[in-house]
Amino acid sequence: MAVVTYEEAERYISGIPGFAAKHTPEDAKKLLNEITQDGIDARIIHVAGTNGKGSVCAYLRSILMEAGASVGMFISPHLETMRERISLDGRMISREDFALAFEKVKKILPPQRERHPSFFEFLFLMAMSYFKEKKPEYIILETGMGGRLDATNTIEKPDVCVITEIGYDHMQYLGDTLEEIAEEKAGIMKRSVPVVFADRHEQATKILRRRVRQLGILSVIVGKDHISAVNIGKKTIDFSLHTGYYNYVSLFLETTALYQVENASLAVCAAQILSEADGRIGEKVIRRGLRTAFWPGRMEEVLPGVYLDGAHNEDGIEAFLNSVRGIACRGKRRLLFGAVADKRYESMVRQLVGSGLFADVAVTVLASQRSVSFDKLQEVWGQYNQIYCSYHKSAEEAVSRLLSDREEADLVYIAGSLYLAGQVKALLRRMPDD
Repeated sequence: MAVVTYEEAERYISGIPGFAAKHTPEDAKKLLNEITQDGIDARIIHVAGTNGKGSVCAYLRSILMEAGASVGMFISPHLETMRERISLDGRMISREDFALAFEKVKKILPPQRERHPSFFEFLFLMAMSYFKEKKPEYIILETGMGGRLDATNTIEKPDVCVITEIGYDHMQYLGDTLEEIAEEKAGIMKRSVPVVFADRHEQATKILRRRVRQLGILSVIVGKDHISAVNIGKKTIDFSLHTGYYNYVSLFLETTALYQVENASLAVCAAQILSEADGRIGEKVIRRGLRTAFWPGRMEEVLPGVYLDGAHNEDGIEAFLNSVRGIACRGKRRLLFGAVADKRYESMVRQLVGSGLFADVAVTVLASQRSVSFDKLQEVWGQYNQIYCSYHKSAEEAVSRLLSDREEADLVYIAGSLYLAGQVKALLRRMPDD
């Protein structure tokens, strides 16, 4: 039994950003070796990219579980609770196991405060401690921000790497150009480890191809030419994926998020590579796994006619807008928007206004120190007089205004930040059913 409580562990971890700096890869590797001792006996899938990482992880987990495998997963960020970051077979870590994993990591930390692992590194070590004990057959690891210097990149030889769409995000850390950002993401590639990646932007693809050639590894590239016959239903999407393994006709997704077609395709290609050593992963298993997969905060219909999407950068907003266009609306489209200050939120606002899709926007400050300020939100949105905007000091106030003004045929969308997505999900859970 843990000595500390879950609440104490969560409080300690939440305070880490105030005093810890990111370790060198060597420091992180040393701590990983100490927490896992003789390593972890599991097949590991390593996922990097700018947008879609969590979705790819979710699709892969669903496919592997459909095959009968036990699957551990470590993701970032979380929407509502830290426990979401560490899961086994689709169930997030229990409060008791979270506290136990916390104690195990705390016990191995060096005494020097300046060598304390960062927030993300600490949680990664907790996840690996938990997986060491639970012994899943597969472990899916999502990078936090980049790739090359990420704590998850201390895993020396995963079974397959996946790199999702690369776009402009975390530029203060990863670089100002797509080429520079792609170099960081490509850092997860390793000799003798196959890689699957999205061919979305020519500048990024060029860097990824070059790294593949340098390492001499197998690569599977998913581009527009590989996906066809995309059909958007009322709450579903089906499509065909042409790969070197099979020609899939009418793969089926339970979502209205058009961008999930590419993410599901990346997961399918990674699963096909894994199937070479695991005969349980066949075509029918892959189909069922895709169909039953769910990932919260991605065009999630949280109430009838109310869609929540974690779009939090320019590429995410563009993908969100494409999905909005695919959903028929007989009334007005209304939008709830909030963003953090270190994103290119002015460009995101320009995209949203320029789409002409929304008749009404409620703009809110987030319950986070990273939020764009109330005055700045008013300044940015106030430049556009072709759209009605209201400004709110809390997401609760903004949601209340949109829902009270909404008419029966209207659709409501929530986008701009994963912080906002988590806050709204928690808020709606507290709302009375009537």
